[in-house]
Amino acid sequence: MIKVILGDKGSGKTKRLIDLTNDALKSVHGNIIFIDDDKRYMYDLRHEIRFVDASEYPVAYKCTASEFLSFLCGMLSADFDLSLIAVDAFKKLVRTPLHDVEMEKFFENMAALSEAHHCDFVLSISISAEEVPEYIRKFAD
Repeated sequence: MIKVILGDKGSGKTKRLIDLTNDALKSVHGNIIFIDDDKRYMYDLRHEIRFVDASEYPVAYKCTASEFLSFLCGMLSADFDLSLIAVDAFKKLVRTPLHDVEMEKFFENMAALSEAHHCDFVLSISISAEEVPEYIRKFAD
């Protein structure tokens, strides 16, 4: 499953993502990872959740969609018990424009990964629901 939290900057997407991730501990029976572009929200997450500051990894910060997909694949290959990966500030991390064909392929590949590895993905994207491409809209919360 892929879920996308949409909204303009300052609309509360990160708070919703943090709450959703913390609440997932009650129902998810595997490991959870929260990826962000800095350490600002590290202490808002429960200690059982693995926090990843993507700025510490060149392949995952200000990268292309295919590079970020490789980063996610590395996580999945290293931990077969991953059940949820939450990604905050998606547009800051991935510099491929949302309307680009590469980004559409990224979402197709992420959906295939989710199904094959039984891992859900939740992303927060700073964009209004009216501006988001149709292929992302179907994942919107």
